[in-house]
Amino acid sequence: MATTTTPIGIDFGGTGIKGAPVDLAAGDFAAERVRVRTPKPSTPDVVAAVFRELLDAFPDVDGPVGVTVPGIVRRGVVGSAANIDPAWVGTDADALFTEATGREVHVVNDADAAGLAEVRYGAARGRDGLVVVTTLGTGIGSALVHDGRLVPNSELGHLVIDGHVAEHRAANSAREREDLSMAAWAERLTAYYRHLERLFSPDLFVVGGGISKRADEFLPLLRLDTEIVPATLRNKAGVVGAALHAVGG
Repeated sequence: MATTTTPIGIDFGGTGIKGAPVDLAAGDFAAERVRVRTPKPSTPDVVAAVFRELLDAFPDVDGPVGVTVPGIVRRGVVGSAANIDPAWVGTDADALFTEATGREVHVVNDADAAGLAEVRYGAARGRDGLVVVTTLGTGIGSALVHDGRLVPNSELGHLVIDGHVAEHRAANSAREREDLSMAAWAERLTAYYRHLERLFSPDLFVVGGGISKRADEFLPLLRLDTEIVPATLRNKAGVVGAALHAVGG
């Protein structure tokens, strides 16, 4: 069978690693996704070996590979590691994965990848100006995209608001941990998003993360001046955004 230059996206998280070839015209998987558990320990060399095995599942696809990392990424070098092995800090992940796999690999922050996907294919498609994509999960991930161009590593979940790190009070994990009602959680989210409004004056907020499936229960409770909508790609966003990043999208 002939090979294709379809890019492959790999979404590397603290608990799972997902990968698939991506049809960039459609913004969807071009083959069935493969998922494996993140190894313990999740050191760079061990994860690189997992990536080699994952790519073997797509022997007829030879396009570039994009990889998300749950941490700051500057020019391919990982700068933080909140939910993965601390050995990642300072690792040139672009170089490591390129050498380990024999493929052209480009690494991007996981929330930034989701933001790219939502702007190209999802809830923010066709929107000009500044779009702020946030993911409400264990923490709060964020992506800033202006007129389709990513401003990387925003890390807006780490803002300090009223003496508290924002994600410690407003992430979905805080709602679950404190058994908050949607109304009580919405008050915290309102304070968070109002703070972002004051700082950035965005044109649109997009809310992702698993809880976005229940957006109709909390988004109408927020009191904001900015339009806010749920993400549409959900668990595909990381893989699709990583593939976009691999081709310079």
